[in-house]
Amino acid sequence: MIVDAHQHFWDVKTGWYTWLTPDLGPLYRTYTPDDLRPALAEAGVDATVLVQAADSAEDTDAMLAQAEAHDFVAAVVGWVPLDRPREAAEALERLAAHPKFAGVRHLIHDDPDPDWIVRDTVLESLGLLAGKGLTLDVPSLLPRHLDHVVTLAERHPTLKIVVDHLSKPRVKDHEWEPWATQFARAAAFPNVYAKVSGLVTEADHQEWTVEDLRPYVEYAVETFGPERLMYGSDWPVLLLAADYRTVFEVSGALLAGTDRDQVFGGTAQRFYGFSDV
Repeated sequence: MIVDAHQHFWDVKTGWYTWLTPDLGPLYRTYTPDDLRPALAEAGVDATVLVQAADSAEDTDAMLAQAEAHDFVAAVVGWVPLDRPREAAEALERLAAHPKFAGVRHLIHDDPDPDWIVRDTVLESLGLLAGKGLTLDVPSLLPRHLDHVVTLAERHPTLKIVVDHLSKPRVKDHEWEPWATQFARAAAFPNVYAKVSGLVTEADHQEWTVEDLRPYVEYAVETFGPERLMYGSDWPVLLLAADYRTVFEVSGALLAGTDRDQVFGGTAQRFYGFSDV
């Protein structure tokens, strides 16, 4: 089974997406399962992981409803108020009962506090995730975010953590450090995984090439191995730089020398805990 381990839906009419503004061009519109389905069929993708794009309970409930209505959505990564442990516990008790609820994410890259993820209250709530066998997506952006991944992995060694978008290396500027050193430090922990996703939008949107992306993908394979890497499209964000099929085919070419069955399916299935759909 081929899995896209990172995609989104959103409805601009709800106002839940505070980051979604008209200056984002093609992203500033509603994206639904019906918009994505033809692209999945064209690329031969069987299932997806639907990931939150707003820090709100309403967005999470909407995603679960979409997952119920569309079989290709195999798992949902939602949101709970991790900085309020009592409320987080109540939310997780309800959400964990849903067969497609797999994990949690908070938009730490948009949070004004760069150390939000390592607040004492958040660390307490992450213990609840680990106890329920749920996962944590980390939309790492700043160098200190990768340092925080190490803190989380040490504090909660049974919590499965995935770093979204390879922690957004600065592809456009061909920067390597401090990303490479910190990325390898995070990879040293067996409970940390990474998504090969979101790279074209870190490159030059109009003039990116496959070779711009290659060193970052090869380094991810070297440090994590295919058994802890998973492919994700980051649709519809990818539309800023490419179409769905292009990203899928470029990712396949870049990962041709590794175990594609793992990166394009097996890792996501094991990490998020779902079987063939």
